[in-house]
Amino acid sequence: MVHVHRKIDRPSNELLESFRGVGSATVHEAAGRIGAVRSCIKPLTSGMKILGPAITVKCFPMDNLMLHKAIEVAEPGDVIVADTGGHTEGGYWGDLMASSALARKIGGLVIDGGVRDSEDIIAMGFPIFCRGTCIRGTVKRNLGLVNHPILLGDVTIKPGDLVVGDDDGVVVIPKAMIADVADGVKKRIANEKEKRSALATGIPGVQLNKLDKVLESLGMVEE
Repeated sequence: MVHVHRKIDRPSNELLESFRGVGSATVHEAAGRIGAVRSCIKPLTSGMKILGPAITVKCFPMDNLMLHKAIEVAEPGDVIVADTGGHTEGGYWGDLMASSALARKIGGLVIDGGVRDSEDIIAMGFPIFCRGTCIRGTVKRNLGLVNHPILLGDVTIKPGDLVVGDDDGVVVIPKAMIADVADGVKKRIANEKEKRSALATGIPGVQLNKLDKVLESLGMVEE
């Protein structure tokens, strides 16, 4: 079998830029509430953001060999997304790997596992979304996969899918949906702008969103 696929289809830079500055929650909603990666995967520190096409990695448990390979395979702007097979109590990524990734202009890391050397990585400014920090070392002895479909929680991620992350979490949008979701994002931002202006006048959200009938249908009693 082919363990590593070097060539993947990526969304255009123009399409990627249409998501620049857009929150992960907005992208999730515009996509029809799909693609939210499990909430236990958080930014290493507040303020970290990621936006780019996914380079997917399936690690052998407690082994980071294929993450090193992914750094070599990834192109500038790519986001490495790694599945550790549920073996999350390991420091799969450290400061030396972050230094290498920064030099290669990689856009960030999302990993369902731990990382270490967090203070140095934060100082470097390399964006990482992970389960947390873990000092337990990993080995480099076993093959895994690069650029095959992986599963993070209930979200299937394929090479080239769009990855968006911020303080609220990470959302992944399938390649085939990216253009439609970009249009949905524009509409949602415009709609929220109108609602924000209305709410600023003092109108209650119940009235603005016409929730009275919903409450009535649920049998709400008020006195």
